Amino acid sequence: MEEVEGGAREERRTPPRKRLAHRVPLPVRHHWKPVGLLCAGLAVLLVFFSDARVTPFVTSASVEDADVITENLPGTVGLYDTTAAHTFRIEYDQSDFDKMMKAYEKDGTKDTIEADLTIDGTYLDDVGIRLKGNSTLQSLRGSGGGPGGPGGAGGFGGQGGPQGQDQGQGQGQDQQEQGQGRQGQDQGGQAAGGMRAGGGGMTQYDLSADKPEELPWLVKIDEYVEGRAYQGNREISLRPGVDDQLPLNEALSLSLMEKSGQPAEKFGFVNLTVNNRPAATRLMVENPSKDYVEQQVAGDGVAYKARAGGSFDYVGDDPTEYETSFKQLNKKGSQDLAPVMRLLKWVDQASDEEFAADLDRYVDVDSFAAYVATQNLILNFDDMAGPGNNYVLWYDLDTKKFSVLGWDFNLTFSGDATSGPDDSTSMGGFGGGGGGAMPGAAAGGQDATGAPGTTGAAGGQDATGDQSAPAEGRFPGGGEPPAGGFPTDGELPADGGFPAGGQGGPPGAQDTGGQDTGAQDTGGQAAGGQAAGGRMGGGGGMGGNALKEKFLAADAFDTVYHAAYKKLYEQYYGSGYGTSTLDTLVTAAKKSGADASGVESTAKSLRTTLTSRTESLAKDKVITGG
Repeated sequence: MEEVEGGAREERRTPPRKRLAHRVPLPVRHHWKPVGLLCAGLAVLLVFFSDARVTPFVTSASVEDADVITENLPGTVGLYDTTAAHTFRIEYDQSDFDKMMKAYEKDGTKDTIEADLTIDGTYLDDVGIRLKGNSTLQSLRGSGGGPGGPGGAGGFGGQGGPQGQDQGQGQGQDQQEQGQGRQGQDQGGQAAGGMRAGGGGMTQYDLSADKPEELPWLVKIDEYVEGRAYQGNREISLRPGVDDQLPLNEALSLSLMEKSGQPAEKFGFVNLTVNNRPAATRLMVENPSKDYVEQQVAGDGVAYKARAGGSFDYVGDDPTEYETSFKQLNKKGSQDLAPVMRLLKWVDQASDEEFAADLDRYVDVDSFAAYVATQNLILNFDDMAGPGNNYVLWYDLDTKKFSVLGWDFNLTFSGDATSGPDDSTSMGGFGGGGGGAMPGAAAGGQDATGAPGTTGAAGGQDATGDQSAPAEGRFPGGGEPPAGGFPTDGELPADGGFPAGGQGGPPGAQDTGGQDTGAQDTGGQAAGGQAAGGRMGGGGGMGGNALKEKFLAADAFDTVYHAAYKKLYEQYYGSGYGTSTLDTLVTAAKKSGADASGVESTAKSLRTTLTSRTESLAKDKVITGG
């Protein structure tokens, strides 16, 4: 009670407490049934699907890439103008470099360090540089001049030397980039396979931290300055090899592909100095990236770069399972891996008849025929069927079809220069059908009796031990695959090496200390766990590529493949373009400061291979039409 004016008292009552139902907001009370059903549904989902994985697919085409160029430096001369003499100067803090090298020597970590770069007189501060390669770099970790490919010292335990001696432990291939392995040379200065070091195929590099001007580098223009590019390029690769090891074979391969209208990385020769060290002439190459595909490939599409050690196998509908096999380069956020997954599923599940009938629904057949024919013509030891998986899948958003783009051609012009259009020239598979056999070997690699077909003795020697050119079915220069076969899980060894020390004969052969007796395992598994058919791991890693193998095995595509092969042969060899282009490349390399005698020696070896390839293929019935 309260006393109010006039002495009267007023009684203040406490308002009645609301009922529980009235405490619920009015909209909810009016619509309680739908809310209740929703809650019940969520409860059911939690009970039955609480352990399920959600795998979102991005399908909206309205989202654009956030990774754009905001500052594009024009420079003074075209970066990849091969008629110009180019100069690079890289300057960094020595302590940063020392830490980077120690990290790599310890566990293979490739740290990026800050540096200043001057390109043809244009200064760029704060670029990023890191080592590029894997097996190429093994000599930096005390592996004794590690190669970047099979067949050389430290390669596959191959016998590339004049006496066929073992030259070291096997080394693995790079997870993103493929290296090379130098062949032993005969007394005439050429490797057993007819290829001098640097002139084609495999080159062993004795790299040293004391010679940074010779190290393979990846230069990243926008590493510390977001959105910056130099003439549209944000990544530049400096390939290994100087003087007589300058990779003219890669430059020639890229020139031939450009001639035929196929997408190819741009390249040039550059005179490089690092922290006032002596200059070295290097091959610089456009690095496969978002910028590369957007500049080199016409049309609207998505690029998927295959990862070394990855697989071409269909492994289900979870897109995260494919991230170790493919890297999407562009249109991130607006597109996803779904097209690749559909392709892999179809290739995996299609019968031979279905593959022949429906391939053109998934793949641009004419483009793919040109790609496969080119890899054979340039004797690419490590194409899409090799362990490096050196290819990019391009998915055209208009036609809904795939094309295959090649990259990393440092193992071209390897092996038998007389290999024909239906012989395998790539590393993967070793006898698992077209495109899966050993270089120079026909598919299968065995005759009807199960004995070795046309394979010769290991190490580039004949049965008597005399030095010879590499026999069919062998690695260029006499190198051999490792004992125990190649990995079947699609992964490369973490230390860059191959199992069991990287020595041994081809799959199914005995390891006899460097000499292959040709003995075969007649059981269901070839020696080393390789399936009898020759394929390793279903087309991933070391095991070839199912798309290429099925294409070459199908009679339905003989006409389109052979037509592409004949046309490209005329462009590359019959017209003399390959030889004349090689001369132009030698001139360009010298203009950028390359050692004249070394480059000429390399070119001489490569020119010999071009001549042999031209003359041999000119007699092939695919070329003659006979």
